[in-house]
Amino acid sequence: MASPQIHQPKVDDLKISDQTVEHVDDDHHAIEKYNDHVDRHLAVKCPESIKHLNQEELRILDRAITRKIDWLLMPVLVCLYILNYLDRQNISSAKIAGISKDLNLSTTQYNTAVSVLFAGYVSLQIPSNMIVSKIKYPGIYICFMCGVWGLISACTGAVQSFAGLAVCRTMLGFAEAAFLPGSIFLVSCFYTKQSMALRSAIFYSGSQIGNAFGGLFALAILELDGVHGIAGWRWLFIVEGVMTIGLAVIFATFIPNTPETVRWLTPQERERLIYKLQIDRSSKDSTDEVTVWTAFKMAVTDPKTWLLCLVLQLDFIAASVTNFFPVVLAGLGFNRTITLAISCPPYVICCFVIIINGWHSDKKNERTLHVIIPMCFIVVGNVIAVSTTSTGARYFAMCILPSSFYAASTVILSWISSSMTGPAIKRAIVYALINSICNTPNIWTSYLYYDSPRYIAAFAVDLAAAVGAIFCAAGTYLYLRNQNRKIERSMDMGKHGPTQLQIEGGFRYQL
Repeated sequence: MASPQIHQPKVDDLKISDQTVEHVDDDHHAIEKYNDHVDRHLAVKCPESIKHLNQEELRILDRAITRKIDWLLMPVLVCLYILNYLDRQNISSAKIAGISKDLNLSTTQYNTAVSVLFAGYVSLQIPSNMIVSKIKYPGIYICFMCGVWGLISACTGAVQSFAGLAVCRTMLGFAEAAFLPGSIFLVSCFYTKQSMALRSAIFYSGSQIGNAFGGLFALAILELDGVHGIAGWRWLFIVEGVMTIGLAVIFATFIPNTPETVRWLTPQERERLIYKLQIDRSSKDSTDEVTVWTAFKMAVTDPKTWLLCLVLQLDFIAASVTNFFPVVLAGLGFNRTITLAISCPPYVICCFVIIINGWHSDKKNERTLHVIIPMCFIVVGNVIAVSTTSTGARYFAMCILPSSFYAASTVILSWISSSMTGPAIKRAIVYALINSICNTPNIWTSYLYYDSPRYIAAFAVDLAAAVGAIFCAAGTYLYLRNQNRKIERSMDMGKHGPTQLQIEGGFRYQL
């Protein structure tokens, strides 16, 4: 069933019974639960500025608001995600350009340099998103951290040994930890759950554009090889790092931070946006609604957190080939120029596929099939890849794989958003918790790519993960369907379920 309608012929005050915190002390493992009692400072009330508007006027107003937010927020996040992937994945292009030879790296040392980034990346995501959910300027914070990782990336161009490279890559992971979960949380602050799949897909298209044109961009920078006596792969880190710093500073001047403080909306538009988001959540987001520790316990004890985490983690395992995309393509026997050039088309295709899949998922208000169907293509791609090294067949597999696992992951992220009831800080922690856990495979899967050009172990593991993800997505569907049946039977939904008012308004988990 669809969520409550927000466009009405006449908008009246909506009295919301929000949840208050009940402290339960149990051997220092206190669990603070939300109850359905009225809390006046969090009650959702219709602003006077929109009470007189009819249904058509509200639709026009909503379109204007969405258009402004789309243009202000999404291009910034897409550009930053492109830079994120350029700075993260340039080590693959650097290998083709001779970094291993110049630094005397063994295969194991190179793989370690790839994996240590994710050790730093996963360790700080939860603390970072706790900060994002509590501060007044989360958008500026994200831009600041982008500038920090740009600086670290530029410094990587000066490393002289494996130790220096490993330290820079680890620090790069620390800085990048703020971006992805923070950006997902920021998007969720401006869009209703019915709009999240498309926006998640648009956001993720930044990573695909980075993957698509990263090789070609690297190819152009590598032409600087020898200029001022600096190797081409060093110029790669320097140029991309400096570019990241410059754009992060520019974006920080206008990126939206919260619906309450966004400068580019009229007062009426701002009030309508805030009201619409409150109706969507049946509550008012507040930075002091619960403590960080309470929200953390709410996040880790919610079964939906772990079900969706498992689905996304298996998808990320299957997506591990993206860290070695140019390296795998180099196994087809082409020279450096052709290898970097042919890495572009698979990700261009991917951009279109993930946006179409996300748009259709929102249109149908459905998640499961829009996860499982792309997963089936992952299975097909890995079967082909593990079976042959034929140039045509292997390249075909590499063309369909990125589209498949990224199309699935964008819908999974929106599924997380629509399935998590509770305060804003709980959502922020869930995003960070899931994303940090789901990125741990990037640490150990790096060591699967050792048997060039077959990579049998890597593709076999990716295949098994894709099959597992299909079954886990189906299991999540069954669990959420059962929760919806409990709602329909007026059964107790427990502390992790929707509030009574949400249920009366027609709340159902997206399936």
